[in-house]
Amino acid sequence: MVNTLDQVTPTQVESTTKAPIQETLLTPRFYTTDFEAAANLSLTEQEIELNAMLTEMRKDYNRHHFVRDEEFNTGSWDHLDETVKKGFIEYLERSCISEFSGFLLFKELSRKLRGRNPILSEIFHLMARDEARHAGFLNKAMADFNLSLDLGRITKTRTYTFFPLEWVIYTVYLSEKIGYWRYIIIFNHLEKHPEKLFYPIFKKFENWCQDENRHGDIFTALLRSQPKLWNTWQSRLWSRFFLLSVFATHTLTVHERASFYESLGLNATEFDQEVIRKTNQTSARAFPSILDVDSPEFYPRLQRCSKRNLKIKEIGESNVPKIVKFLSQLPLIAGIFGDLLRIYLLKPIDAEALRGTVH
Repeated sequence: MVNTLDQVTPTQVESTTKAPIQETLLTPRFYTTDFEAAANLSLTEQEIELNAMLTEMRKDYNRHHFVRDEEFNTGSWDHLDETVKKGFIEYLERSCISEFSGFLLFKELSRKLRGRNPILSEIFHLMARDEARHAGFLNKAMADFNLSLDLGRITKTRTYTFFPLEWVIYTVYLSEKIGYWRYIIIFNHLEKHPEKLFYPIFKKFENWCQDENRHGDIFTALLRSQPKLWNTWQSRLWSRFFLLSVFATHTLTVHERASFYESLGLNATEFDQEVIRKTNQTSARAFPSILDVDSPEFYPRLQRCSKRNLKIKEIGESNVPKIVKFLSQLPLIAGIFGDLLRIYLLKPIDAEALRGTVH
């Protein structure tokens, strides 16, 4: 077996260990789940598909992709504007934590399922391998800016959130698919505008996003193997809930880091909307119900949420007393939840009815 944890540990570099970003509703979380339920999953309805994907994962097409070539070794990024550099480091850190979170979850699932559900155990082991590479590669990129994350320490100190297995399947599916669209949209944009490519990691995004896509396809098969996740009225409500949660988090995060996307020549709002639209379309292959992102209310309400979130952040960073901060933020928080509720109640799209027409 591959010792995936070794791949996460950064090489010895003269860098400062960075304190992890403060945990908020928008930061990537570490998850644990019901391992007994995972071990008892019946895969009968998708066993052929899962075995085919397992065969593909064993081939490890990207095993030579995450290599720091000459551009990393000889490049210098001291010339970068401090605002751009700060936004990029935040992007690397958030991405690293997200990939490392996936590594820990998949590694533990593989360990707990060994001998009980061998197909899933090996699939999770190989996905952990991929996530470890991603996290390690991102951490080494941070080291180019004289910073790195102590991932071993984070493993022990980070808060772990328990999610029922059904929630894990929904959320991991979405995180992998939205990750695919983020990476490929940035990659395609920079291919057309190479003058905006200020760091070589972006050249890795095309192959990188294929890992995300494969992982998402595996979770599609997992989801479709469990009828209760797509063939009940509750599953329709949960599908829309998790789509909205992921899309709202994406919108708020992208606009908090708008300067980073602008440094790549991307309009943050347009990028956000394209990622959401593509992810929503893709989700129709797995979910029974998706959101109507073309509703005239959808994006304007998300934009209002984003503006309120920026205002909340501004108040939180001010020097006024805590009670004043809380009272000032309260109506803004209520406004965000009000808009999200209105979006959730919009008439959804029946993805099952479109099953034969979605591409």
